[in-house]
Amino acid sequence: MRSTAAIVLGILVLIFFGLSLFIVKETEYAVKFRLGEIVRSDYGPGLHWKMPLINNVKKFDRRILLLDMPVEQMNTREQKYVDVDYYINWHIVDVERYYTSTSGGDERIARDRLAQIIRDRLRERFASLTLQEVVAERRAELMTNLTRTADERMAEFGIKVIDVRIKRIELTERVTDSVFSRMETQRTQFANELRSVGRERAEKIRADADRQVRILLAEADRDAERIRGEGDAQAAEIYAAAYRQDEEFYSFTRSLEAYSRTFDGSRDMLVIDPTLPFYDHLRSAPEKRK
Repeated sequence: MRSTAAIVLGILVLIFFGLSLFIVKETEYAVKFRLGEIVRSDYGPGLHWKMPLINNVKKFDRRILLLDMPVEQMNTREQKYVDVDYYINWHIVDVERYYTSTSGGDERIARDRLAQIIRDRLRERFASLTLQEVVAERRAELMTNLTRTADERMAEFGIKVIDVRIKRIELTERVTDSVFSRMETQRTQFANELRSVGRERAEKIRADADRQVRILLAEADRDAERIRGEGDAQAAEIYAAAYRQDEEFYSFTRSLEAYSRTFDGSRDMLVIDPTLPFYDHLRSAPEKRK
């Protein structure tokens, strides 16, 4: 009988200790309540004590949590709709405040509140930026501002927002067609400008080449005339020098050149007056031989 009572007592003691001890992991927050009132929330990792039936313990995740948002359509300052895919990294920093502000630590309430803050702020920022600024120029600044704003707003919930990241921004089909059409128009306009500039340069090159050709031809004609003039002058000097040395011989050779030019064919016949001065050398030749 005593052994049975001892066994029963031992079992009750084990149950008591089992209900009195709880373990807190490194990845957890633990909040101890006494009849529904928070009495402690600063437990570190390890084994801890509570009073059965009077105290109860609720645990929350200490790790960084991911809120992956569904793709949402945003409107830019240019009234262009884009699909935005983004996510939020957050974690609990004040577990008591988190518990009281989310109706007993309901994570769904925290997620919904965080998502609404980011969504509203994101729409507001997109509406003030152009598509190019959102996609390239000010994307990093946009994410930094979103993170800071969300962190400030969620502090009252005991939550710290670590990061807001935009994974991708895609144009809607209607906007894509509009962008491609505009790009095609711009490229066509740019190509036409290049062709116009090319034609203008080609005309300038041709005009310059024609001008240089005219200059070269004019210079060549000038040089040719100068050379011919110099040659004629030298020839005249030579003829004059020869004439001064022997006037009769010079006259005779000039007459022979004139005869040869006049009678340049074997069957040429010319009836003229032999008393003309042109034939003086022909008449005088026999007389000189005599």
